[in-house]
Amino acid sequence: MPNVLAISGSLRAASSATAVMEALIGLIGDRATVSRADIGAVPHYNADHDGGPGAKAFIAAVSAAQGVLIVTPEYNYSIPGVLKNAIDWASRPGYNSVFKGKPVFLVTTSAGALGGVRAQAAVKQVMTAMLADVHQCPEVVVPQAVAKTIEGRFADQATLDFAAPHLAAWLARLG
Repeated sequence: MPNVLAISGSLRAASSATAVMEALIGLIGDRATVSRADIGAVPHYNADHDGGPGAKAFIAAVSAAQGVLIVTPEYNYSIPGVLKNAIDWASRPGYNSVFKGKPVFLVTTSAGALGGVRAQAAVKQVMTAMLADVHQCPEVVVPQAVAKTIEGRFADQATLDFAAPHLAAWLARLG
């Protein structure tokens, strides 16, 4: 059974991105073992030191995973700083990081009408720079994600129905 690392790009307790991530984990069911990354425990990137236990734990989690599920909101047309920071720690050494060849399934969210398409492009660019293997499928974006999250749970079945076959195809690649 493959190991999947799930990463939410938001630290908010009531994050719609985290709610979407949890709904996708529900779709994964017993087809994989899923762990959740704590990107809030990763210190600010500084190449002058090793990042201590927070960075080391994140890097080890990415390394141990057969695949990485990233669900992130769009902040100011791009990637939330906390997500980019964690990814930067895991990006070393250049062109040979723990993300090299790692299958990544990417979902973006926004409170607005576009579902985080700009963040989707930004994360793909960063993943490409690290030679990660971003799953190719129609982009899974979640517009009006806040309105579709009710009492902490993502409640839009149409989005989950759209994402399910693409998520299943990605999981099948993991073994």
